[in-house]
Formats: sequence, C-alpha cells, structure tokens
Amino acid sequence: MSLMTLAGDAAQSRSKQWLGLSVLMLPVLLVTVDNTVLGFALPKIAEALHPSASQQLWMIDAYSLVLAGLLVSMGSLGDRIGHRKLLLAGSLGFAIVSVLTAYSETALQLIAGRACMGVFGAMLMPSTLALIRSVFEDREERRLAVAIWATTLTVGSALGPLVGGVLLEFFSWGSIFLLAVPVLVPLLVLGPLLLPESERDSSGPLDPISILQSMAALGAIVYGIKHSASTGIDWMALSAFAAGTVAGWMFVRRQLRLPVPLMDLSLFRNGTFSGSVLINLMSLAFLVGFVFFTTQFLQIVLQMSPLSASLALIPGQVMAIVVGMAVVPVAQRVQVHVLVPILMAFAGAAFLLVASMGSSLTVLIVAFALLNIGVGAIATVSNDVILSAAPPAKAGAASAISETAYEVGVVLGTTVLGGLVTAYYRGALQLPGFLSDAQMMLASETLSGAHHVAADLAGDQGRELMAQAARAFEGGIGLVSWVTFGLALMGILIARRTLRRCRSELARDGF
Repeated sequence: MSLMTLAGDAAQSRSKQWLGLSVLMLPVLLVTVDNTVLGFALPKIAEALHPSASQQLWMIDAYSLVLAGLLVSMGSLGDRIGHRKLLLAGSLGFAIVSVLTAYSETALQLIAGRACMGVFGAMLMPSTLALIRSVFEDREERRLAVAIWATTLTVGSALGPLVGGVLLEFFSWGSIFLLAVPVLVPLLVLGPLLLPESERDSSGPLDPISILQSMAALGAIVYGIKHSASTGIDWMALSAFAAGTVAGWMFVRRQLRLPVPLMDLSLFRNGTFSGSVLINLMSLAFLVGFVFFTTQFLQIVLQMSPLSASLALIPGQVMAIVVGMAVVPVAQRVQVHVLVPILMAFAGAAFLLVASMGSSLTVLIVAFALLNIGVGAIATVSNDVILSAAPPAKAGAASAISETAYEVGVVLGTTVLGGLVTAYYRGALQLPGFLSDAQMMLASETLSGAHHVAADLAGDQGRELMAQAARAFEGGIGLVSWVTFGLALMGILIARRTLRRCRSELARDGF
C-alpha cells in the first residue's frame, strides 16, 4: 500500500512539474509573439496614428531594445529576490501596461508603452529559464524542458503574423496588446500553486552603471541607424554612432574589471560559444526583417486583408514549428559545424529567391517557408550549443547572453533591414507633380503614408501614386534581399569556422 502511495505521489509530482512548465511557457510565448505581431499591425496603426518613418521603426524596436538592455540585470535581480516573485511581478506589470498601450492616442504614447512593456518583459524571460531548473531536478527531464522552452521561442516568433492577422481581421489594432491579459492571468493564478521559488543568491550585486552603459550603447547605435534611414547620414547620426561606440567600449571595459560582472564576457573567449551566439542573433534578424517588409507589402501593395495575409504565411509558420522539434534527433547524428551551415543556407536561399524572382505572393510564401526551415532549426541547435559550450557553473550567464542576443537580433532585424528598405524607398520614390507639399512629405516618409495620401486622391491620381510607391518599396525589398543573402553567406562561413570543435573537445578544454 505504501509503495502504491509513493508511486501515486511521484506521478502527482511529475504532473505538477509538467503543468508548471506549461504555465511557464505562457509568458515565453507572449514575449516572442510580441516581437513579430506589431509588424503585422503597422498598416492599421499607421492609418490611425500617422507615425513618421522613424516612429514606425521605434514602435517595434522600443520594446526589444529595452528588453535586451535589461535581460541580464533582471536575471541578477531574480537571483537576489527569487525568480518566481520576479516572474509574477513582471506578468502583472506587463498586463497592466499592455492594456494602457492598447488605447494609445498618439505614436509617442505607443512607443512609450512599448518601452515600458520591455521593462516588464525583461523580468519574464530569465525567470522562466531559471524556474525550469528549480522545477526539474532530473537532468534528462530538465534537458527536454529546456528544448521545449527553446522551441517556444521559435513558435512564438512564427505565430506572431498569424495571431496578428486573426485579431486585426475582427478587432482594432489595440487587440494585439490586450492579448496579454488572457495569456498572463492563468500564470498569475496558477504560478504560486505550481512553481517553487528559486534559490536566492546575492553574490552578484546589481550594477546600475553597467545597466546604463549597455542601454546607452544599444540606444545610441539604434538611433543612429534609424536617423540615417529617415534623414540620411549627417552629424546627428555620426554623433549617435560615436556615442554608442564609446558607451559600448566603457561597458566592456567595466565588465572585464568587475569581480562579479553584469555580463560574463569571458565566455566569448570560447569561439564555439561566440559563433553560436552570433548565428542565433543573425537568424532572428533575418526573420524579423523579412516579416517587417513582407507584412506591409502583402497588406498595402497587394491589398490583402490582415487575415488573408496571415494565412499566406502559414506554411512558413508550420515549418518553423515542425523543424524546430524535428532537428533534435538530427543534431545528435550530424556534426554541428555541418548542420548549422546547411540551415543557414536555407535562410540565404529565401532571400536569394526574393532578390532574383521579385516579391510576388508565391515567391514570398515559398521564401518565408525556406527562411523558417533555417531559423526554426537554428534557434534550437544554437541554444543547445551555447549551453553546452559554457561551464556548468556559468549556465545562467550563458542563458542570459543567449536571450540578449535573441532580442538584439530582433532589434537589428527591424533597424538595419527595415531601415534599408525605408532609406531606399525614400530615395527611389518618384512623386507625381499634382501632390501638395504636405502630401509629398507624408507619402515620402513611409509606404503606409503614401497609401494614406492615395486614399484621399481621385481614382487615377491615387493609383498613380500607389504604383510609384509600390515600385520604390519593391526596389527596397530587392536591395535588402541581396544584402541579407550576402550576410547569410557570411553566417555560413562563421558557423563552419567556429563550430568545428565537437563537444568532447569543448569539455576537454574546460568549456
């Protein structure tokens, strides 16, 4: 009888563990969906709030920029006060700010709301991974749980366009922010019941100076890129680049001198670790950049409804989910330095297809599927390599760097690739002579601005303006596709060179 009781208790404990994991995946899914869902809502938001080109980019990047800048410090805060407490506080704050952001009346209000969401989002991501270690004591079960966590990152990014398309078909653009409430309420209710509190460790004190330096470096460089895309390279852009470079240098110098650094940069001495982080960052930048221009092209140029546009991308979303899980047994049989270049080649092929064949609906559907085959699998493989390449005692620091690279990739995807599309559009747009000065300024800012102006013009004039705008935007897509194809080739070479050492060699070298 006692054996049966013990068996029953063990089964109940296992059920509680996996229920706890399912609850933990809710904030992971929400944070990653938020990285891509807003890009899909930009046409609707632009129609309602009339943002400038720079403001459109900031709407997307304010969230990821703040999130990336605070991830490591929030991980350290969770070590001090307990990750469950931090997770619940972050969930409550994220839900409240999301509701307020949903009712923004100006572009600046929305950007500010997105930045605040980034603060609370930074409390969620490190806590989920840390609590997985607290929930699962068995190593094999914990490994499976981490694989599920990594796959959820990819699934969330892939589902963003579909979720956005469905919501925008039936509701206003604010619904994409209100989504946080039904997702996070179960966590707030069930989290205290299913999740144990993590062990507290106050050995790593928070360092406000390092936090400010990292935020200044990221913010200044991103601002410089956005300013260059909207107004060209001038003294303001050069000053921003210089300030960001100096802040970044000061951050690195400080981390190398601190006894307990905010970010353990010694991990980057391992080429395998550095290469995996860089490949992870690049792959996310490719995905987010593609979603940025594709969602606008489908809805504004091809005049597809949000739901129809999201359904067109379903094949790619399915591939991301399937390949993200299916690559696990493949990675056990194929050397990483062979597998990752092959996966990066799929991403490169996607952009080569768009660059050479144009941006028709069929081409974009096939390209998105190819891109997700590469990115979906890279996310799973690279996270595993990152954790394997780090010493066990530094697993937490490695996870924080991996998550930071993920968010920096999101920022760079919108800033660099999206900024290139915007810059080309502004330079190549041939505006008709019948427009007023105000109409010319609005149409030359963004594709959505041109669409707004065209809606107020007579039939033939509106069609002429949109034809010119579509031609300029397609030219920008072609340019970015060639650039990204070149970056993918660089990624293949980086992966081939840095991931060559097998895991036994890593272990032998102390990594």
